[in-house]
Amino acid sequence: MRPHLFISDLHLHQTRPETSAAFFHFLSSDATRAEALYILGDLFEYWVGDDQLDHDILSREVCDAIRTVSNAGVEVFFMHGNRDFLIGTRFATEAKLTILTDPTQIRLGDKSLLLLHGDTLCTDDHRYQQFRRQARDPAWQAGILTKPYDERIALAASIRERSDTEKTTKAADIMDVSLATVEQVFRKNGYIDMIHGHTHRPATHVHMVDGHRCTRQVLADWHTSAKWLSDNDVSK
Repeated sequence: MRPHLFISDLHLHQTRPETSAAFFHFLSSDATRAEALYILGDLFEYWVGDDQLDHDILSREVCDAIRTVSNAGVEVFFMHGNRDFLIGTRFATEAKLTILTDPTQIRLGDKSLLLLHGDTLCTDDHRYQQFRRQARDPAWQAGILTKPYDERIALAASIRERSDTEKTTKAADIMDVSLATVEQVFRKNGYIDMIHGHTHRPATHVHMVDGHRCTRQVLADWHTSAKWLSDNDVSK
């Protein structure tokens, strides 16, 4: 049986050509042999609207490469991250992928899994959660998308700069998941195992929740090398 592959946090950008090259190689090799590919957010360093496809060469190349994988018979799924939450129907259509809600439950054989980007678990970071609520508001997004492309690029750069500055003053544990929130999510979803990214802290965590053994797989970022998780690696 062909594997199901999970990736997140590539943060593709023109200034990181090695990451883009690793992604294109992955798409033309391991990904083409998969049953399905799940991209759990932050595929791009930023996304200011689907017209980015008309202005940014890398964005167009990524879209076309994903479409090639889809045309090869691989189901491709995408979940918004905190950097690319403005990816919309045009990108999804042209890349031939399916956009998932966050969170989403999937069934692989006899096993259910819960997929998240992961930022909703970081509830101790109150300032970020406030921004997330704003950024995911449809009215706010609609207002942003009415602005000229160059203005949206400048706004994205400003938000990234502010985020990087704030990270230097935040305690590390605040930017990680809240264990209380993790337990709540397990409980709400029937104690099924979960996979998420966002924190850039790859690991396998085992949580005992109400007597249930729950596994949480955290995906790695791609800043140094290509990394993915196969359902063959997920604890049974």
